[in-house]
Amino acid sequence: MTISVGDKLPNATLLTMGADGPEGVELATLTKGRKIVLFAVPGAYTGTCTTAHVPSFIRTKADFDKKGVDEVICVSVNDPFVMQAWGESTGAAKAGITMLADAEGAFTKAIGMAFTAPPVGLINRSQRFAMYVEDGVVKVLNAEDNPGMCETSAGEGLLVDMSA
Repeated sequence: MTISVGDKLPNATLLTMGADGPEGVELATLTKGRKIVLFAVPGAYTGTCTTAHVPSFIRTKADFDKKGVDEVICVSVNDPFVMQAWGESTGAAKAGITMLADAEGAFTKAIGMAFTAPPVGLINRSQRFAMYVEDGVVKVLNAEDNPGMCETSAGEGLLVDMSA
């Protein structure tokens, strides 16, 4: 079942690069008592993800900060090494966006957002979406119907819906 507004995020262990290599990050701990924006992309270094989705959150990071958002997080079904390098190459890391890997796709599957597109080599990846979460509960969820599109799930789209 796909996650909806009002649902609590399932606990999941995502990965980040620490000083000594990959480290687990518990989503429940990360969201507890906090306001976060979490957006997911089908794949690091892919076209729309790199040229539209991540840049939209770099552009809007300060606006989310003004709204009291504690952290902006990008999640992809990739490994933490790729997510770290991609965060550096796009400028997302410098902008203060946290890049987390859902290496096994467990979180993506648990929230019902997995998809597969064999013609382009995307197997068991995440649909493109963005959500605003308070204390682990989804308050706004914007999912794209087409993984090649980045409109409602862009930073600007989420900001509009957070203000509504």
